[in-house]
Amino acid sequence: METTMAAPAVIRHLQYASLSNGTRLHYASAGERGKPLMLFVHGFPEFWYEWEAQLAEFGHTHFAVAPDLRGFNLSSKPGDVESYRPRHIVEDLVQFIGALGYDQAIVVAHDWGGAICWNLAIQFPQLVRQLVIINSPHPYLFARALATDPEQQAASAYMNWLRKSGSEKALAANDFALLDRMLADADGKPAAWYTPQTRERYHAAWSQPGEGGVHPLTGGVNFYRASPMRPPGDGEAGPDLSQLDPARFVVRVPTLVIWGERDRALPKSLLNGLEDFVTDLRLERIPDGTHWVIHEQPEHVNLLIRSALPAG
Repeated sequence: METTMAAPAVIRHLQYASLSNGTRLHYASAGERGKPLMLFVHGFPEFWYEWEAQLAEFGHTHFAVAPDLRGFNLSSKPGDVESYRPRHIVEDLVQFIGALGYDQAIVVAHDWGGAICWNLAIQFPQLVRQLVIINSPHPYLFARALATDPEQQAASAYMNWLRKSGSEKALAANDFALLDRMLADADGKPAAWYTPQTRERYHAAWSQPGEGGVHPLTGGVNFYRASPMRPPGDGEAGPDLSQLDPARFVVRVPTLVIWGERDRALPKSLLNGLEDFVTDLRLERIPDGTHWVIHEQPEHVNLLIRSALPAG
């Protein structure tokens, strides 16, 4: 199956949805409202622009929409940690789908967006026609790895650093040097996709202030501060798996998982056992892809996504 050969669909910016929970989500879109909704959900430290190539492609056949999650870029940025509990972010997406005039969406998500959308599909399967997850571990499998796998605990140690007070200021120091480095390739060299123009777009997004003078990056790191998912620190126990019922984490919607296998923070071992939690699973591995495979191989990712879309 080939991707559309027409010119890229026009992407519209500076659109907003005001939700009944008080959140205001900024979003970009391509395609005509009324066509099937495709919702693209970004991770950290990204924003809607992560999905530029996907909006330009799928806007030909769908109403393709990429919001800024709360805490990012031009969406609401409350400063308190409680506002970033996963249930609130899931509720944002539930309301957002309705605010767009839909009762169902094809959901494509990466990184933190994937963590939220695993939960969306588990809790609200009627809203998710098709789930596509890119380099984001299933919540139960991730909790198990954080609790029992020393390799995963070491790979996720950065999460505890991000939870610390002042991490947002450290990320912003020296013109966002640490964030720029995060987006470097596996060899520590600037990634080919992270061009000066793209870097400028990201720096602008990372500079958008929050409500009441909240630091621009506080919302993003509050995802880590609010989450129970983290490796144990010194003297701490890992996540208590006895409090988690595996049966409550089963995904019952058609699911495609795409995984760049050179992801240093989320190794491919996180895929082990995934078939036990997804009733309709297709897994596509990209051996030379990193965590940023969406940027590195957009045409390949688009082909895989399109091959999984439901007919009609």
